[in-house]
Order: sequence, then structure tokens, then C-alpha cells
Amino acid sequence: MSATVIPSIAALKDFVGQKLGSSDWSAVTQKQIDAFAEATGDHQWIHLDVERAKKESPFGGPIVHGFFTLALLPYLSGRQEWVVTGHGNATNYGADGLRFLSPVPVGSTVHAKTRLTDVQGKPKGTLLTMETAVHVVGADRPALIYKGLTLYNPPVR
Repeated sequence: MSATVIPSIAALKDFVGQKLGSSDWSAVTQKQIDAFAEATGDHQWIHLDVERAKKESPFGGPIVHGFFTLALLPYLSGRQEWVVTGHGNATNYGADGLRFLSPVPVGSTVHAKTRLTDVQGKPKGTLLTMETAVHVVGADRPALIYKGLTLYNPPVR
């Protein structure tokens, strides 16, 4: 699939409300969860102790750390269906919201859908707000909704 070329930052306003992309499906493994726990120091049993989670967890088994699901966004959002020209660089500006709506069982397959929700001119560039929803195969509602902010800076001359 070829990406839609958005010819300028100004033209982005015409894309508000539209889908920016959706990722391929990706499985989340216990090995990944174990590595995330090591990297972050979050060794909560509900993520790591498979047998205990099967017995004691309300989810019937271990679940993915919410912040690991969030950390998957760069990987899941890597295939954008659009390209913006006419800017210098783009920087992560933060978030306007993050909600963990439903658990992601370890071993699940997930994917992400992103849409552009707002474009605002700022003194140092153009601020985009994008809403990304991470979905689990077979689940009725998203596991995570993230409203991320990206600042597109003018070209350096």
C-alpha cells in the first residue's frame, strides 16, 4: 500500500477525523512480559506468575502490564498510511489522555488504529493530536486508548 502524501502542514487540517493508519496484528508473549518486568522493576504477580494468575486473578491468567501495552505503540503505529511533507522534524509532545479499558491477556494478539483528532498552530510549530486504540482479537472494546501529541517543527534554514 502506498502512503497518502499530505503536501504541507497546513493541509493537515483537512485530515482531522480521518484514520491515519492501522497496524498489523502482533502476539504478546510471556517472554516479552518477563523482559518488560526486568526493565521496569514491575514484578507484580498478575503479570509474571502464570500458575498463581490462573488461580487467583479475576482474568483467569496473567495479563500484560498496561504500560507495556502503551510501550508497544511505536511498534504498532509504525506503519502509517500518510506522510507529511514541508516540516523539519516531529517531536513527542506528551499526551492528553490515557485509559486502560480492558485487560490484555498474555498470549493475546493485538493491533492499533490511529486517527487524527486535532491540528493546532503553535509558536514553535504545529501540534497534532492523534487518538490510538489498541484492540485485542476477540475483545468487544479496546484495551487502551491513548491521545498522543506530536509537535511538527518548521524546517531549519
